[in-house]
Amino acid sequence: MAVSGFEGFEKRLELHFFGDDPKNMGTLGLGLRLLDFDSIQEVLDEVQCTVVSAVANHYFDAYVLSESSLFVYPTKIIIKTCGTTQLLKSIPPLLRHASLDLGLTLSSCRYTRGNFIFPRAQPFPYTNFQNEVVYLEESLPAALCYRKASVMPSKTPSHAWHVFSASTQNTTCRFGDSDDDDLYTLEICMTELDRDLARNFFRRPGDDKNGDSAGKEMTELTGISQINPRALICDFAFDPCGYSMNGIDGDRHSTIHVTPEDGYSYASFECVGSVYDDREEVVRMLKKVVQVFRPATMSVSTTCASHEAWTRVAGALEPLGFKCRSCAADEFPAAGTVVYQTFVDRRSNNYNNKS
Repeated sequence: MAVSGFEGFEKRLELHFFGDDPKNMGTLGLGLRLLDFDSIQEVLDEVQCTVVSAVANHYFDAYVLSESSLFVYPTKIIIKTCGTTQLLKSIPPLLRHASLDLGLTLSSCRYTRGNFIFPRAQPFPYTNFQNEVVYLEESLPAALCYRKASVMPSKTPSHAWHVFSASTQNTTCRFGDSDDDDLYTLEICMTELDRDLARNFFRRPGDDKNGDSAGKEMTELTGISQINPRALICDFAFDPCGYSMNGIDGDRHSTIHVTPEDGYSYASFECVGSVYDDREEVVRMLKKVVQVFRPATMSVSTTCASHEAWTRVAGALEPLGFKCRSCAADEFPAAGTVVYQTFVDRRSNNYNNKS
């Protein structure tokens, strides 16, 4: 294991808003999408990252960042950043712009992350989860009075899932929106990637490509384009290595981020699905993700108002040679049920050492 390196594990923040101003939420229905780019960059300056590529459709805007991704829906914003970024510093300017510029009010918040590979490199308050929770408590409006923080453990020592959720309502309904009750979010973290496959995420010296064109080449070469063939993909390759992509499929987003360096290789995959989707769709998607990266260890967090979505994950991964090492579940205000599972490849030394 390397002594130090780039932190692949992301911090993830999801904020939901509501508003009655017909100018913003009526016929146009744009809401947060009315934020101009200068306002967005002001928020990202606080986080210490910037936009490198972007794409949009009728439903939302997707930005690839220098450290991961940003998704802006009319009443929802998701920021996911890696490295030593200051993600939680985005909250005050976001709340200010949403309230003063758009007349929107925060209704719920969810913050999640895994275990950092290099925790000592993180700045305050990310040095421990207790500090992060205090920072969140102090940054959020008092109206979000239903709050819960928990560290969900696993039998894999290097993996745990940190969750903080707050809402104006004491309900397990997904962020209080009954229209989203059938949706679930998968947050997948993969470590110890196959070395040969990880090399696909290194730029060739002197390739004379920009980040966009090199990213498109990686998307095709690695098979990422086939994970969801319907998705419109916005991708970017970093120099000398690393890769990010956002996918847009109707009103659903997906995203992948890769830190391929040997010794601390990491990749993440996030997507949104519905409990009414074809069950085989999840199996096909996860199979393709595993084929792209072949990680030795995986953790999967499933967030849904329904309890059944997480069973599709184990059903998809175990036939691919992964053993479920642990499973934990908990309920959070507005977010619903969070199920955290860890998996180990039966062919890896990790599995052999723990069997």
